[in-house]
Amino acid sequence: MRKAKVAVVVLLVAIMTMSFALTGCSSSRSSGSDSGDGAKSGDAKEDLVFITMPTEAEERWIKDGEELQKQIEDAGYKAELTFAQDKIEQQNSDIENAINKGAKIIIIGAKDGTAVGPAVEKAKEAGITVIAYDRLIMDTDAVDYYVTFQLEKVGVLEASYLIEKLGLEDGNKGPFNIELFTGSPDDNNAKYFFKGAWELLQPYFESGVLVSPSGKVTKDFTLDDWQDIAIDSWKMEKAQAEMESRLAKYGGGATHLDAVLSPYDGISKGVINAIEGQGLPWTPGTPDWPYITGQDAMTTALSDILIDKQGETVWKDTRVLAKKVAEVSVQILKGESVDAADTMNNNNIDVPSILLDSQSVTKNGESDASGTISVKEVVDSGYVTADEVGLK
Repeated sequence: MRKAKVAVVVLLVAIMTMSFALTGCSSSRSSGSDSGDGAKSGDAKEDLVFITMPTEAEERWIKDGEELQKQIEDAGYKAELTFAQDKIEQQNSDIENAINKGAKIIIIGAKDGTAVGPAVEKAKEAGITVIAYDRLIMDTDAVDYYVTFQLEKVGVLEASYLIEKLGLEDGNKGPFNIELFTGSPDDNNAKYFFKGAWELLQPYFESGVLVSPSGKVTKDFTLDDWQDIAIDSWKMEKAQAEMESRLAKYGGGATHLDAVLSPYDGISKGVINAIEGQGLPWTPGTPDWPYITGQDAMTTALSDILIDKQGETVWKDTRVLAKKVAEVSVQILKGESVDAADTMNNNNIDVPSILLDSQSVTKNGESDASGTISVKEVVDSGYVTADEVGLK
């Protein structure tokens, strides 16, 4: 009888031990889930914010991605950053990976604003908030917010610089020889940049004050033709090759080039390389050298502005953009409302949008354009260092 009691006690102890083990196992699996005692979404800052940028080949996207990741992590949340390396398939794969990881928010600087649509729709179906970063995602209703700069203003600033330097508003009739470029045909922003510039420049083409010796732009050119002068993927090398082809119409410098509308510093650098590589009789810092615009205040562009190879760039402070997107992300994670006062249509819906301001940068801030600043002011802001741009 005593042996039987001992056996029963041993059996009960074994059952209790197994029960505790199972309970402990179950508890660890549910840690951090909404159904357990762990942190709920937004409470313990355990939610993942996934960031995908289009490429590491361009300086600005590295700066954007790293700054955005820093801002979100500084707010106490988890952030993961990937780069698509200019490959649509890679970006779509990265987005699907984010879905599998249970990301709460996906921030997308799209390589191709249309091709990324199917992956974004999968994210939306999974209940993930999608934020389009700087480039609008097109032809889908799976975009929750869009944060960028005032797109058309970029083109307005670039064109205004050229109009001022050529004295067009002062009545100068030229004719002035100019070459126009637009950004990548798969980037919806490129059309808006050009729209802002073209609305100012088109009347001068119609009157014959501006002409394009390459024949790429005529007085009959329209906004809808913008892809005819596009540079695929915004690549410097492709811009250089295109400019070399156009310069064949300039007779070794017999025809003078007065200005170049470039929408981006990488394209501007390609244009500069083409001019210098042709050995044309035009010298930076003299009236012979063309006025060249740009965008993004890349270190190479700021350096070229200081030595009179590039005249202007439009500075979009990516720290401000990253901070705003991080603020929006935190608001979403906390369940707070987001103040998106503007909208941008992506051919499917009006996407709630936040549009930030930008500034024109010249060597010494010399321009009649409102808000134009100098390279030194960009350096003083901490965006770049004096050593990086060669500022004495």
